[in-house]
Amino acid sequence: MNALLEIDGAACSGSGMIVRQAVAYAAVTGTPVRLRRVRAHRPSPGLRHQHLRAVEAVRTLVGGTVEGAALGSQDVVFHPGGGSPRGHYAFDVGTAGSATALSLALLPVLATAAEPVGVDLTGGLFQDRAPSAFHLQHVLAPLLGRMGLAVEITPVRPGYLPMGGGVLRLAVRGHGPLLPLDAESPGPVRSVWGIALASHLRERQVARRMGDGAREVLARAGHDALIDERDDTTALQPGAGLALFADLTDGWRLGADGAGAPGRRAETIGAATARRLLEDLRTGAALDRFAADQIVAFTALARGRSRIRPAAVGDHVRTAVWLTNLFGLARAELTGGLLVVDGGGRAG
Repeated sequence: MNALLEIDGAACSGSGMIVRQAVAYAAVTGTPVRLRRVRAHRPSPGLRHQHLRAVEAVRTLVGGTVEGAALGSQDVVFHPGGGSPRGHYAFDVGTAGSATALSLALLPVLATAAEPVGVDLTGGLFQDRAPSAFHLQHVLAPLLGRMGLAVEITPVRPGYLPMGGGVLRLAVRGHGPLLPLDAESPGPVRSVWGIALASHLRERQVARRMGDGAREVLARAGHDALIDERDDTTALQPGAGLALFADLTDGWRLGADGAGAPGRRAETIGAATARRLLEDLRTGAALDRFAADQIVAFTALARGRSRIRPAAVGDHVRTAVWLTNLFGLARAELTGGLLVVDGGGRAG
């Protein structure tokens, strides 16, 4: 049995990402972990609903035991079992906590499954400081497809703060060993497009106004963006989200998100999201700032060397690299903005 690995939850980003990534790596490697000082420097330290559900969900997928898994806990011990995900699962965050962030704890574990697996997640799908369901669907899933992992990520019902209630469906089919990524030199932009979603806000024309705000900024940069404006009535409450994408040659795609909030004008959401996408495009990167940290776990599971030049290297990317090396799952390093991961071939 592997020795207990102690992890400082206040190190690097000090965020809930450490909890999600650590329990996923623990499950994949069979390494028991103790997380101390979880989110210690946050205004509400310790486990919140979405982090607690990540720990419980990963344990459900592989078996094992958990100590200290309670709201507000800053000390958690997870001894993973030797099980493998199979069949269909359903996990509810129980609040508007991010179901999309929860999916990032589960997908690396699902990538090791020997047979097709399905998961329904309930919670928030469009909010600040978390990837939107559309970004996972249209950026992360195709990236994983390039690596040989067939994943379908489908937003079934939108969910927003404060009620949540959104439903995100994951379907992971059988696959061989994951392939490394060579994402250093993408070609020029072929097209720019997006999805503007508004729930119970048709009278205020929020979807159209978000789209207009984005198109105006993108047009000034020389891009004629095609934005699908959707008016939804299935969400539990009013809310809005915008996702923009740039398709490059050779199949690479960058994305940017914007979420609605009280007092935030639709046009402002559109313009700000467009500017984020343009900022990433100007770097010449093949991966946007959000996909960069999401993909590290999968390159660690792949067999071989991945080379990625992301649009930006933030705290979450550095945290993902730190955890990957800490578990010995792969060798990862950042040099001059280039992310290199020598994967250990744990998936497939």
